[in-house]
Amino acid sequence: MKSNMHHVFHSVAELHSALLLKKPTNPLVSVVRLDDVDLKNSNIVETTAFNFYTIFLKKNFDGKVKYGQQYYDFDSGTMTFFAPKQLITVQDYKPSKLEGWMLVVHSDFIQNYPLGKKIRDYGFFGYAANEALHLSDMEEQTIYGIMKNLQQEIEAIIDRYTQDVVVAHIDLLLNYCNRFYNRQFITRKKVSNDLLIKFESLLAHYFADGIQTKSGLPSVQYFSEHLLVSANYLNDMLKNLTGLTTQQQIHNYIIDKAKELLSTTNLSVSEIAFELGFEYSQSFNKLFKNKTQLTPLEFRQSFN
Repeated sequence: MKSNMHHVFHSVAELHSALLLKKPTNPLVSVVRLDDVDLKNSNIVETTAFNFYTIFLKKNFDGKVKYGQQYYDFDSGTMTFFAPKQLITVQDYKPSKLEGWMLVVHSDFIQNYPLGKKIRDYGFFGYAANEALHLSDMEEQTIYGIMKNLQQEIEAIIDRYTQDVVVAHIDLLLNYCNRFYNRQFITRKKVSNDLLIKFESLLAHYFADGIQTKSGLPSVQYFSEHLLVSANYLNDMLKNLTGLTTQQQIHNYIIDKAKELLSTTNLSVSEIAFELGFEYSQSFNKLFKNKTQLTPLEFRQSFN
């Protein structure tokens, strides 16, 4: 593995060449047994990006992966998902017998299938490295089975059914991963609940400290950065625990604050809008009406 370099792999064939593997059977999709990869002598650089969807199931990986500005240790039996052009940095890797699978899928391969659009809805392609999917033994066997079937189908004699079958397998794999992630939210509920408490505290302090009057309304990105999780992961976690997305949580808090100000102060609607961080009072009126079916003035009048 080469260091102090940055490389983008534009094709599956280019990746195979760097890993010292034979030319892929299909130029747009490939399944690689990590057991067959010699990272020590490969031409993979420390910082890499793939111009295609990449899914890893890794075991016995001794090293650190950097995503954004954070470093994370990997343990055995973890799955990670990368959308095209996401930057991955591997450091302190100690060559050992790496086990697992890697699936790479170019978007062109699935673009004419429902999966071509559906794959963008899987939030875990935007999760950070510390939000990897940790599989149970049974789940791991399920993923191993699908990966093995995929590899056999891709490398078999190609006929007019091959692409349909391969796409169906990829769709099945992602559906299982979606199920397993939801299981992980439940089994790691204490961690999730701690994150929810931190989110709610951070949201309350944002307004208590008057940050909104200087920086405007809080964004989803603001909370994900302060909680050291990806925006997608935070959104999925909150939705799993509360039934509401991050943005919905923020909006509900703002509406509650607005109701408090409308019912306990003599501030005008424009002043309240500014107090809550809105640049324009019309935006505040629109959000309030959408959430309560009343305008701010109608809400205030209901208390008189």
